[in-house]
Amino acid sequence: MSALEDALELRKLAMEHQKFFRESIPLIASENIMSPLAMEMLTTDLGFRYAEGLPHHRYYQGNFYVDQIEDKVIDLSNRVFNVKQSDPRPVSGTNANMSVIYGLLKPGDKIATPDLSGGGHISAAKFGAVGLRGLNTVNYPYDPETMSVLPDEASKLIIKEKPKVCLFGQSVFLFPAPLREMADAFQEAGCTVWYDGAHVLGLIAGKQFQDPIREGAHVITGSTHKTLPGPQHGIILGNTEDDMWKSIQRGVFPGTLSNHHLNAMAALGVTLAETLEFGEDYAKQIIKNARAMASELSENGVHVLGESRGFTESHTFIMNVSKFGGGKLVAENLEKSGIVANKNLLPEDNNRNSQNPSGIRVGAQEITRIGFKESDARTVARSMAEVIKKGQSDRVRSEMKELKESFTQVKYCFGNLKPYEYIELYR
Repeated sequence: MSALEDALELRKLAMEHQKFFRESIPLIASENIMSPLAMEMLTTDLGFRYAEGLPHHRYYQGNFYVDQIEDKVIDLSNRVFNVKQSDPRPVSGTNANMSVIYGLLKPGDKIATPDLSGGGHISAAKFGAVGLRGLNTVNYPYDPETMSVLPDEASKLIIKEKPKVCLFGQSVFLFPAPLREMADAFQEAGCTVWYDGAHVLGLIAGKQFQDPIREGAHVITGSTHKTLPGPQHGIILGNTEDDMWKSIQRGVFPGTLSNHHLNAMAALGVTLAETLEFGEDYAKQIIKNARAMASELSENGVHVLGESRGFTESHTFIMNVSKFGGGKLVAENLEKSGIVANKNLLPEDNNRNSQNPSGIRVGAQEITRIGFKESDARTVARSMAEVIKKGQSDRVRSEMKELKESFTQVKYCFGNLKPYEYIELYR
């Protein structure tokens, strides 16, 4: 095979990938699609340039316009999240997490984190970023049915262990973290409170989940492509003392990155502007759709966690499918039936069986982005229940493809400036 043939084969695979998602129902909780205006930013010359350091204090020439873009993105972020400090340079949510770790913690320091089987993120696990930094971790007690931190028990743990930093935030983030309930414990322990809002950043921006800064967090990290429907990028938000913020910014550069992907930063700025206009309506509909799906699945005999609290208050919910063959089998059957969701650890897995866990995690943010309402979400949920209980279905795949053809536009954005259509993203 020649080099040209290799290149054309890669293009062919990319086009096939796009066709697959154009014809499928996307329910991965950590994914979303951008608006046409935001996507345009990724194709600009910004994607070929470097800008080390902070605006107006660069190490390279040629950053005159980059500085203005970054100033604008910071201003938009401060307005969206009602904070005084924003750093849009991290290139991912985990990069943002690493920056805070490097800025606030030294090897041997203690950090309190959610347990991995309780929905915690791998960057906060012993084999992830916190462990590789040489930190000592303690995990909060949590309710296995709602995967939520138990505030009274966690407060006692914090007072006893006195961690330097208390981290809240999960990959399965069903309900708000109990920051207000634990405020006295934070004060007594003298710890810094860090909130990883990667999954729920758009819900926070839309004022529909919780307001971590007003509830006691010093700093928020997040990825910008989940419920906040922007590029694959990261961000750090704060209302901290200047010295703490400077330490965090040094953790960003030169701590964990050099250049910060300027085209993605510009795309993030467009997304933040659209969030100011449409974010509240978008966040409200995400949660409605997630709860509708969870309720429908439960009514159809699938165990959805958190029923006592309405299943979820976020974009995501999680099912226990162990009696239907486990997460691996069910995720594969769903994928073959045109529904894309991921297998996920549950508390009962106790950090084991990561390749064949008991759970399936579902996110409603991307289908909401293209216009799904509760009735559409329930239609998908009924098909999911059928596949979960009976296995792969070509009929369901055909039905999901037909359903998806009715949703061709990106919503909650400035797309009305030109007649962009969702399908154009897959040319």
